[in-house]
Amino acid sequence: MICTDTYASPLGEITLAADGQALTGLWFVGQKYYANIPKNGRNDHADVENRPLASHPILRQTAGWLDIYFSGREPDFMPPVFLNGSPFQMAVWEILKTIPYGQTMTYKEIAARIALQRGISRMSAQAVGGAVGHNPISIIVPCHRVVGADGSLTGYAGGIDKKRELLKIESSGQKSHA
Repeated sequence: MICTDTYASPLGEITLAADGQALTGLWFVGQKYYANIPKNGRNDHADVENRPLASHPILRQTAGWLDIYFSGREPDFMPPVFLNGSPFQMAVWEILKTIPYGQTMTYKEIAARIALQRGISRMSAQAVGGAVGHNPISIIVPCHRVVGADGSLTGYAGGIDKKRELLKIESSGQKSHA
């Protein structure tokens, strides 16, 4: 059973999805590659249920994490997450999880890490960008911390304006921990 609900963030509404064990999705409403999860749990999606945040422990924990994050502090815990993707996507998403709060990494740096892991001379930064863009658990798996080779803000499925604001939140709260 997948449970969903929405979270009202200062940057717009966020849809959360969880199974009985972990968070499986976190998307800004309307973002590129947005999940195809109906809000009402009807029709051919009988295994989806829209429940209030308070009634699902994973959604409640995620909302608490987001409350801390959007207050400008680094959360000191991580809700359990379940990522499901291709082996390449999973490798990229694992690297995303290592990018420290308030810091960034380039697509090129991630590509170099993937190439090293695979024992090859090069990996496409564009391929990395595709995997980053399809990250199903944004913010918590921090795809917004990935920037262009020159430090420019490029490619965020939630929109560059949201990426800029998320990085601003982290830069102002970098030394403040929950």
